[in-house]
Amino acid sequence: MQALTPAAAAIELRGIEKSFGSVHAVRGVSLRIEAGAITGIVGENGAGKSTLMSILYGLYRADAGEIWVDGHQVEMASPRDAIAHGIGMVHQHFMLIDTFTVLENMVLGAEGGPLLAGGLAAARAELARLARDFGLSIDPDARIADLSVGEQQRVEILKVLFRGARILILDEPSAVLTPQETDRLFRILRTLKERGVTVVLITHKLREIMAATDRVYVMRQGRIVAERRTADTGAEELAELMVGRKVRLDLDKVPPQQGEILLSAEHLSLVDDRGVRLLDDVGIDIRAGEIVGVAGVTGNGQSELLQVLAGIRAPSDGRLTVCGHVFDTRHPGDPAEMRVLGLAHVPEDRLRQGMVAAFEASETSILGYQDGPPFTRHYLLDGPAVGAHCARLMERFDVRPRSP
Repeated sequence: MQALTPAAAAIELRGIEKSFGSVHAVRGVSLRIEAGAITGIVGENGAGKSTLMSILYGLYRADAGEIWVDGHQVEMASPRDAIAHGIGMVHQHFMLIDTFTVLENMVLGAEGGPLLAGGLAAARAELARLARDFGLSIDPDARIADLSVGEQQRVEILKVLFRGARILILDEPSAVLTPQETDRLFRILRTLKERGVTVVLITHKLREIMAATDRVYVMRQGRIVAERRTADTGAEELAELMVGRKVRLDLDKVPPQQGEILLSAEHLSLVDDRGVRLLDDVGIDIRAGEIVGVAGVTGNGQSELLQVLAGIRAPSDGRLTVCGHVFDTRHPGDPAEMRVLGLAHVPEDRLRQGMVAAFEASETSILGYQDGPPFTRHYLLDGPAVGAHCARLMERFDVRPRSP
């Protein structure tokens, strides 16, 4: 790679190394982030993208290497150091308190003194300015729990701008967004760039790289394997660089071999505790061998429909048949019954609803199945059996790092 001059870049990383036990996550990475540009870092899951940016943001300490910001070598011992150098990060899983308002989340850690009134008034004025300058309109008095995922992401971006960030890192920002919300995010990023903000976009989605970035780095197995101007490359080349082999981006679709109906919903309705009708007379049949899509703008009942189908929420009316077993308002079923029938649910918010963050990967892998064989023996978890099960899953589905 061509020698880089630190003064010419907003950020430069030189020879960054990071290991977690036997897992070598980042291997001698050097890259340059141009000031006022949108730079993408793309790679498969487990390529080291998020780890690298967590080092830049001070969440991890590098084992070796140098970090340069605006031409000066710096130490990033914590996120406080990164914020002091004008670096902000929006994480894939938002760091917001659901019961607080937008304004209250904004001032957390920057209250401006023991008496909140003055700090809140100043924060309200600054929030209005940021919203006006960057096109990030939001109600400062809205509770986070009442906002859509896209609006919550807007709050996260405002929060780092509120702390004076000139360099914005976004980790898999579209992972929880609808296509419409993703397009809006791209418009926000272009506005940030026009206002002189440097943006680093971490993703494995090539559409986002091609649509939003000026330059892209490709990571594979902890290393930078390529650097390209986005205008000079394409999705096919980037995909090949990501996986290290030729790939096909087109899909040969054949007519489905439809089997019997395995899941049937008839006249399903759902009314919440406030009397709001979330589902209204929904009917759907799903056959063996089918892939069925449910499309719609956020807030139109898709999540609630899946929750009812998975037994998480009981329908207010209607009937659900799964593999010949009938569920209705008198016998609504539950997730455990659905699992026995072979129906599994992957929630949209994986961290909060699908996993226990404090658990080891092996423990998380058996959630819901932990009470039966082969995981329990004499009412106690069989640790080796749980670990072996998780290791087999990681090998089968290429989970990286393979660390149960």
